[in-house]
Amino acid sequence: MKKIINTDNAPAPIGPYSQAVDAGNFLFVSGQIPINPLTGEVVVQNVQAEARQVMENIAAVLSEAGLGFGNVVKTTIFLTDMQTFGQVNEVYGSYFTDNFPARETVQVAALPKNVNVEISVIAIKS
Repeated sequence: MKKIINTDNAPAPIGPYSQAVDAGNFLFVSGQIPINPLTGEVVVQNVQAEARQVMENIAAVLSEAGLGFGNVVKTTIFLTDMQTFGQVNEVYGSYFTDNFPARETVQVAALPKNVNVEISVIAIKS
């Protein structure tokens, strides 16, 4: 059984997908990019601002499902430039306090709307 999760506090999907899918004890959050949900504009100041907006978008989707970053068990970070890893990692790390999730980080040729970072997560209900 699956339930679709959507919130106005995160960007609307830009394609045929849901913000998240609740499936049993798991929540699968689609990759979030740095779109400000209030304006619909891409955040472009710098990669730290992009990462912060991405994490805030993830927080909004998790919250809509009644979860938080403490429920996240797996993340995937997509970067267009691995040289920005340290800056993104600093922002990313500030959203977790302990019991850090499993993670991989990969460099890709391009991301939607020419952003520099996209992150997806899997959370578990505890």
